[in-house]
Amino acid sequence: MESKLLCEYKFKFYLNASHYIFIEGKKGETHPHTWEIILNIIIPRSEFVEFRVFEKAIEAFFKPYQNQTMNYIKPFNTIVPTLENMIDYFGVEVGKIIHDKGGELAQIEGSETPTRSYILNYTDKEDYIKNVENYSGAAVSGIIDQWLDDILS
Repeated sequence: MESKLLCEYKFKFYLNASHYIFIEGKKGETHPHTWEIILNIIIPRSEFVEFRVFEKAIEAFFKPYQNQTMNYIKPFNTIVPTLENMIDYFGVEVGKIIHDKGGELAQIEGSETPTRSYILNYTDKEDYIKNVENYSGAAVSGIIDQWLDDILS
């Protein structure tokens, strides 16, 4: 079996909410969407990954937006809630949650229809690279410690 230092997981979340946007300076109709939000997360390799830790924290983040009109909820009461603006904001905020739980957000993808998606990739960002290097270093140290323990036992 191949030994990996890091594992990548994909999580999908669905946000049911409404919004309106301005087109040529005119307010459009308020209309509903089921936005699909896909997160690719890097997690240091361990014996057991507790997916629910990530899922519960991210679901709690999205809960205030569920079944709401996005235009009336911060920060979208001052930022037009286009797909791009929403994913830009969610990427930053969800990235913090994932990092606090011991992972890194590699990519976020959002779609409001099955045929169009907006994708942000973080793998070339300085913070992401630094954090992944730290995870890798810690994993290598753990492997070496385990080998030494096995040899000395």
